[in-house]
Amino acid sequence: MPARTLANSLARTAIKALIAIGVSLFVLGAASLLLLAQAPKHKPKAPHPVQLDANVTFKRDAASGELHIVEPGPTPNEAKENGAARAFRVRVNLVPVNCSVFAPDGTSVTGLARSNFRIFERGVEQRIAYFDEGNEPASVAAVIDASPSVLPEADAMLQATKSLAEILALRDEVSIVEFSSHSYVLLPFSHDRDLLKNAVTRVDVKALFGDTGGSNVYETVYLVAERLFRGRTGRKAILLFTDGEDSGLGLSLDRPTAAAPDVATPALAFDDVTRALAISGIEVFAVSTQNRPRVMTDKWLAAHQDSTFLTEATREKGIPAYTLFLAELIRRAGGGLYFLRETQSGRDAFARIAGNIRTEYTLGFYPSGEGAARPGWHSLRVEVTNPDATETLRVANRSAYYVPAAAPR
Repeated sequence: MPARTLANSLARTAIKALIAIGVSLFVLGAASLLLLAQAPKHKPKAPHPVQLDANVTFKRDAASGELHIVEPGPTPNEAKENGAARAFRVRVNLVPVNCSVFAPDGTSVTGLARSNFRIFERGVEQRIAYFDEGNEPASVAAVIDASPSVLPEADAMLQATKSLAEILALRDEVSIVEFSSHSYVLLPFSHDRDLLKNAVTRVDVKALFGDTGGSNVYETVYLVAERLFRGRTGRKAILLFTDGEDSGLGLSLDRPTAAAPDVATPALAFDDVTRALAISGIEVFAVSTQNRPRVMTDKWLAAHQDSTFLTEATREKGIPAYTLFLAELIRRAGGGLYFLRETQSGRDAFARIAGNIRTEYTLGFYPSGEGAARPGWHSLRVEVTNPDATETLRVANRSAYYVPAAAPR
């Protein structure tokens, strides 16, 4: 056989062999995919609930008056690797300030630059060292009031919480906490949206009917800030769904109940809650199941951003104390106050909140000036200049930050 004919024959034989191998691999691959598709899918199971307030003891520092938790062991979130809290790894004395900017019609304003903002601490302008336009991932804790008083709104509450899987950005981590007299972590911070949906189905108001002792709204917020958010960086927010009727702190406008009775008292006070939020830079977005007081318009709330709501003047306006304390919590921590009955559904309220979180700006500064590093409260003011001078923009941010006497753990 001529050499060329032999070479051609060998080539044809090799090609046929390669085709046969390719067909076999394709058939095997298709069969494997079919078997995988037919295999039963196991939905991930949420971890067992962890009681957040179990074995918690408070201790107040006699010198600073600051309250601390005496921990019996690791916090619920310390059992999980905190790798997702990767953003904002900068020097510890950088003060982050999240702010939302709104047009006169209430819509969020995006596309602003660092040069459009000015930030002041105690009236002294600070240099903006860090700027972000909603790109940092957020840690969001959904804190759900499961006390009997919110039973009429339970279905709307659950539907709203379920919607978090769709309306929050995939880069954000979500945790689920329910409370009545006691508080329970149903899901530590996680990116897994299937775990989130699974955890939400376990929120059951009726199941906590036996959890007698009232509704500890502010103790739960404090424990979430101190224990669940510990060690986390980046943007942090609590989504609080409640009627605001707290029975744990005995809050009243008839007497000064916000502050601790004295520095030797280890009992939790309202000021301790706002201090814990301020130290960690955690915002609170609250959805109240109560009716909005007629006087409490968005314009009225914005006008009081730099002064407390806990005054005799506001009490005389007929606003319930539990709604005023909720508004004061948000005024100090930043975030927003929403009323469920003003929206078509709880999902709509949570969608507005998620939209605000996505469109927030984060400013960061290193405090300078007299008393900048002094322990205690430091007032904040953010101003925004409008590139379109035809309308006035409104900016919402926390009213102050807090420098602890001792570095937070």
